[in-house]
Amino acid sequence: MMMYLYLIGGLVLLLVAGDLLVRGAITLATRLSIPPLIIGLTIVSFGTSAPELIISLDAAFKGLGGISIGNVVGSNITNILLVLGLPALIRPTQCRESGTRSSTVFMIAVSIVFSALCLQGVLDLSSGIVLLALLIFFLTWTVWTSRKQRGEPCDLVDEELLEEAPSNLGVAILFIVIGLIGLPLGGHLTIEGATGIARTWGVSEAVIGLTVVALGTSLPELATTLVAAIRNQGAMAFGNVIGSNIFNILAIMGLTSSIIPIHVPERVIGMDLLVMVATALLMLVFTVFKMPLTRARGAVMVAAYAAYVALAFASH
Repeated sequence: MMMYLYLIGGLVLLLVAGDLLVRGAITLATRLSIPPLIIGLTIVSFGTSAPELIISLDAAFKGLGGISIGNVVGSNITNILLVLGLPALIRPTQCRESGTRSSTVFMIAVSIVFSALCLQGVLDLSSGIVLLALLIFFLTWTVWTSRKQRGEPCDLVDEELLEEAPSNLGVAILFIVIGLIGLPLGGHLTIEGATGIARTWGVSEAVIGLTVVALGTSLPELATTLVAAIRNQGAMAFGNVIGSNIFNILAIMGLTSSIIPIHVPERVIGMDLLVMVATALLMLVFTVFKMPLTRARGAVMVAAYAAYVALAFASH
């Protein structure tokens, strides 16, 4: 029973601490006159990926490469099939955001590069350098294209999060302190719970990382897109998911593998990376042809996610 409490409590603590850290850091950066676009692409993007980063680092240091990589690969699959598919059941959405097509192509390229690196069996310092170099390129390219568009909103920046940051500097600093304390504690509890559940269920850590942990860390994106769908603002979900998937691979895996080598489980190489690339290619269909994400298509995506989870447990 305790392992389930550890997992749930750890995920909740990660999500709350990560959110507080982001909001506090936004206020601090604003006081330092850092442009909103830069805040969005750095503090917000890295901060919202903090739960995944902490889990991946903690798991890697404990020799649990399956959870470390499974969390990122599983989150990317969950983001596309479930985070986009489930809100479509509430209200069909259109993909109309500027720059989404080029960002999707970059996400696919990043997914393929990452998969190729994983084929070596180990993600080490050289792999981390490649991923971090691509991250720097992505940030530079996004800033350049956003400036070229003369102030048009960037589809990878959460404007609402920027607006909801606390105005009081003291509160902001308190948020940052709580976030910095809560993140590592939440990561430790999550890993302890996930590994305990894996042993109890008789499945690998990779399966738990790909499913339970990945779904837990994707809950903020899912909640955001569900609310957006209810408010008839679901189109922003495409850009948010693309940005999240890019950062998951480049920032989280880039930083983690630069610090400590990660052994890639055979099942991830054999099936899960293929599913991740396939779901990324699915995004290209929607963005290139501007196909609306109808209720029927959303239902198929949700069913595909359920099938993937069932297959993951069946083939452990």
